[in-house]
Amino acid sequence: MKIKNIKVMNTQTAKSQAALSPKEALTLLEEGNKRFINNSTADRDLLKQVNETSHGQYPFAVVLSCIDSRVPAEIVFDQGVGDIFSARIAGNFVNEDILGSLEFACKAAGSKLIVVLGHTSCGAVKGACDHVELGNLTGMLKKLKPAIDAVSTDGERSSKNAEYVQKVADKNVELTIQQIKEKSPVLKEMLDDGTIGIAGGMYDVTSGKVKFSQRP
Repeated sequence: MKIKNIKVMNTQTAKSQAALSPKEALTLLEEGNKRFINNSTADRDLLKQVNETSHGQYPFAVVLSCIDSRVPAEIVFDQGVGDIFSARIAGNFVNEDILGSLEFACKAAGSKLIVVLGHTSCGAVKGACDHVELGNLTGMLKKLKPAIDAVSTDGERSSKNAEYVQKVADKNVELTIQQIKEKSPVLKEMLDDGTIGIAGGMYDVTSGKVKFSQRP
């Protein structure tokens, strides 16, 4: 049975965005995920938010996640139009284009938090573990090789080993955060001075819950 909406959410503004700390931004996402898994999503007038954001946007966070259809960031964090940036690529890794997008979100548009969001049963991770080769997918999956190389297991090193696959997914989130810090001087400076924070999370496709392993 659906629980009635319990909270009315307003559109993010320049003032509300500026007032948030990185930790508070993470709290907003955690609260949204709780509403999502409790089937008590906030009350929003999305068309009104479309109008209110037509002349500007002030997202408080940017979420780097997989393209998996089961993990739409705005939905699983119960956010509205203009609340978060969403950068999506199979395997939730970073390259030059993704880093540039994160820099835009934080340095140019004022977002206070970067979230690297992996998920359970990730097809990209499974494909990388199985060394799948298929057109442009071949080169893309090689981006996950550092996570594969960093994980040890007593079992089979393939997608047949669910525990191994999850260890690789967890390590990939960890390494992606490390790469963001190492490859973007712009974001590193903002992280060092506390202007922004970075968090790593894992979405469970069976429960809808996001568990954060790293916080700002």
